[in-house]
Amino acid sequence: MKAILCKELGLPETLSYEEVDLGTPKENEILIEVKACSVNYPDTLIIQGLYQFKPELPFTPGSDVAGIVKEVGADVKGFQPGDEVFSIVPYGGFAEEVLAPANRVFPKPPTLDFKLAASFTLTYGTSYHALKDRAKLQAGETLLVLGAAGGVGLAAVELGKQMGATVIAAASSQEKLDLCQTYGADHTINYAEEDLKERVKQLTEGKGADVVYDPIGGKYTEAALRATAWEGRFLIVGFPAGIASIPMNLPLLKGCDIMGVFWGRFTEVAPKQNMQNMQEIMGMLLTGKLKPHIDKVYPLQETPQALRDLMNRKAKGKIILEP
Repeated sequence: MKAILCKELGLPETLSYEEVDLGTPKENEILIEVKACSVNYPDTLIIQGLYQFKPELPFTPGSDVAGIVKEVGADVKGFQPGDEVFSIVPYGGFAEEVLAPANRVFPKPPTLDFKLAASFTLTYGTSYHALKDRAKLQAGETLLVLGAAGGVGLAAVELGKQMGATVIAAASSQEKLDLCQTYGADHTINYAEEDLKERVKQLTEGKGADVVYDPIGGKYTEAALRATAWEGRFLIVGFPAGIASIPMNLPLLKGCDIMGVFWGRFTEVAPKQNMQNMQEIMGMLLTGKLKPHIDKVYPLQETPQALRDLMNRKAKGKIILEP
């Protein structure tokens, strides 16, 4: 079968598209014929050796997949060849087939197509864990989302509205902000043209944002922290714009909490709580309360371009690969 291979650490252009022998599933594994796999920002880091998890070379990146069960291991219960499923794997998803641990494979609802099934697990799982478990966002509070048109950002906008918050979406272009408004944002800020801190203060009548969702980092982190309300919660989700240096007097002056969000680790240490979260997300998805935005679909062999689009912040919502 064909797969994208990372044989040396580097940028997307170093990846190759090759024939790979995947082998047969182990006792607790499921072999899935991949119909769709989404591209996530950690994929751009793992190929450079910059992510928390570093697989041995060579490896195939990609984590969010949806497809059809092709073969099951001897100890697997509840799945059989032909079942339509979705899964999140540590790596291996950018391929025609993937071996997935059975405890990370879930039945795909018949009403959900493969592209949508591959597009929500990581982004909505991360954002729901951040807002529900870490920030404990309450109805009536104000939520500021940076990078609001990206995968996790747009999910946070949607979920924030479902949880009853007033949502301020911040992004770098009017086109991205228009998309955020269609996903429920109450207010928007173009931080390429407007003063982020001052605009948040205006929109909140001087109070600041109760919860800040920061998946981008860089120069925007300090500005957003300065716009955080007294006893606010600042969520650190990612750093595509760089890891910020924060003046530590700011949390003291605001009495606010700075919280790390690492959904991957959460799924390992709190599997029951994560399963409950995923069931709640799936319920919202199936009833039409959530709908992932798929921006572009690429054939598998064009994975480097898909990753480059993500790195250059050209994507709005999700990018999908189809073998």
